[in-house]
Amino acid sequence: MARIVVTVMLKPEILDPQGAAVRGALTRLGLSGVSDVRQGKQFVIDLDGALDSEREMVLTKLAGELLANPVIEDYQLRVED
Repeated sequence: MARIVVTVMLKPEILDPQGAAVRGALTRLGLSGVSDVRQGKQFVIDLDGALDSEREMVLTKLAGELLANPVIEDYQLRVED
């Protein structure tokens, strides 16, 4: 069994209003020194069997075309055993 974690984040140059709202809330709740907050999303995919190169290639394609919007988001795949 293989677990793949896909983390999707807005590109650094894209404004993040949700992150800015969270940053403001953290400050109001008493956490000082917060310079920035960026929001993102995470997908955890459990596969039956091992991860081979073909499955990894399909997952990479799906992450880039389905899970992330390549115009405004970056993504990262991480394999957990």
